Amino acid sequence: MGRLTVALIVSSWAVPMSILVNHIVPEPYMDEIFHVPQAQQYCLGNFKSWDPMITTPPGLYFLSLPATYFIKACSIAVLRSTNGFLAVICSILVHDIIKNLKPSLDDRKATFYSVILALYPLHWFFTFLYYTDVASLTVVLAMYLMCLKKNYMCSALLGAVAVVVRQTNIIWVLFVACTGVLDYVQVKLKHKGNMLSEPKNDQFVSSKGVNISSNLKKRRSGNAIHTASHETSLASLPDCSSGLFSEIQSIILVSWHLKWELLVSFGPFLALLLAFAAFVVWNGSIVLGAKEAHTVSPHFAQLFYYSLVSCCFMAPMHFSKSQAASLTRSFLKNRPLNLLLWLLVTVVSFYLVHYFSIAHPYLLADNRHYPFYVWRKIINAHWSTRYLLVPLYVYSWASILNILAKVQKKVWVLAYFLASAAVLIPTPLIEFRYYTIPFFFLIIHCHITNDRVWFLMGFLYTSINIFTMVMFLFRPFHWNQEPGIQRFIW
Repeated sequence: MGRLTVALIVSSWAVPMSILVNHIVPEPYMDEIFHVPQAQQYCLGNFKSWDPMITTPPGLYFLSLPATYFIKACSIAVLRSTNGFLAVICSILVHDIIKNLKPSLDDRKATFYSVILALYPLHWFFTFLYYTDVASLTVVLAMYLMCLKKNYMCSALLGAVAVVVRQTNIIWVLFVACTGVLDYVQVKLKHKGNMLSEPKNDQFVSSKGVNISSNLKKRRSGNAIHTASHETSLASLPDCSSGLFSEIQSIILVSWHLKWELLVSFGPFLALLLAFAAFVVWNGSIVLGAKEAHTVSPHFAQLFYYSLVSCCFMAPMHFSKSQAASLTRSFLKNRPLNLLLWLLVTVVSFYLVHYFSIAHPYLLADNRHYPFYVWRKIINAHWSTRYLLVPLYVYSWASILNILAKVQKKVWVLAYFLASAAVLIPTPLIEFRYYTIPFFFLIIHCHITNDRVWFLMGFLYTSINIFTMVMFLFRPFHWNQEPGIQRFIW
């Protein structure tokens, strides 16, 4: 069991499904009509050619070039195979990240969890088409794994690749850099705490963490006193488990003491951020093409859609009696304050749903996408429906944050929420595939150890995958206003 097993299992469905999809859908479909011709121009060495309708950078096309070089072909089947290969790599990365985060987890379980996550419907479906989603997730996870292994230079380089695949990945570059800083600071805190908590020679440590010498004399040099006070300030910082503000204070103080070390270690991330900012200024927008249709909009409702969709894909965990009981206990710990907080969050959520729910023209006009039906049949079925969903949105985020807070530092949870918000809120179009990267960070860090939950999620994912692929391949339809075959897609 391990990497090889994960790779073989994922390949066992990636290869035959790719053959089937290429046989039934041999022509470019949906966004492939832009990506495939552009990649073929790159195959010909025409790197100055660019389709103005493409919104993302050319990273996927560069990743496809090695396969087209060795196979000596640049057909749609070969280009799609890039994502099939990357899906296998992605499953191995998930396995390694799980093992890195939980070294005590046995290899059999890590393999099992990795295989289940490879079935995640939004990731699984686009494995067989030439979209940027699989490549984007793979490179972001590779960047994160390198950061976990303290290889910050390699992590930043992979971050640059991630941004070249999809520009919104700059947010995940910042998130990974933040988690790297948090880990770095925490290690330093523990190290300094251990050094100062052990008596040395004729010294002892007080309950406040202050280093006291039994033969301390007034004539001790000022430099020595300064050094001792510097180390004491590191050791006597608030405990990271005491609360969000204590954690933030702790991180700021230690980061200031370690500013030069942090600058050297995480300087490549800073350089990448500055380069990206320069690109945005030069380009005049974060998107490359079709700028009018992809303007940045305050779509706060998108954050609610993400929470509910993610909880549905983790339904055995979030919509269970044990989770409801956990939220209830958390609520009852400080009932007056929590009641006020829940009321405030609910009122703000109603306000955001009312004023910041965007119905993009692409969403309303294209009945090939499942979000079209979600919007029409659920969210906008009646004027009141969008408001009736607000309690579910609030519950979903409360459940997500509750589960994460049990196993992660509060400041990590805050960083995750802010990163998800930064990626999703500016996006006016409802596309469930945009939720893939935040979902993977969520589920990997929940540390789900209940095998029954994983089995149920595996069954749920497999059922959805069968349904969506049958609809895509065997339930085509036609538009009166446009020639050609149309197919249902995420």
